[in-house]
Amino acid sequence: MLLLIIIVASVLIALYKRYFPVTGVHRLVETPPAADSIQLLDVRDYNQSFNNPVPQSINLPVAYLNRNIHELSGSRVHVVASSKLEKNMSIRILRRKGIEVAGFTLTERQSPPKQDKGKGYCYGI
Repeated sequence: MLLLIIIVASVLIALYKRYFPVTGVHRLVETPPAADSIQLLDVRDYNQSFNNPVPQSINLPVAYLNRNIHELSGSRVHVVASSKLEKNMSIRILRRKGIEVAGFTLTERQSPPKQDKGKGYCYGI
């Protein structure tokens, strides 16, 4: 019984850290210009950031954030992420390391595009 409680608690904590929104951080529609006090941090994967680069930002994917956090020079950052999951994970990691997050920007649309389910849609007819 105790083992079941431990497993359920650890699953709930993992889900909370990934999917529950982070409070106190504001979303901006567009990435702000780089300033002296705020550093732009791109937490998207390398292949996504290569196709759509953010000027004057440091590209440090979420998977490498813990071990390469020393590359950040400022104490305030603006996070650029492609999904809510990347945003939540990176902001929690940064806050744990004592870095203030000034805001975030999501680069991809969060709702899937509407598809025409008519006849011949998948064949382009």
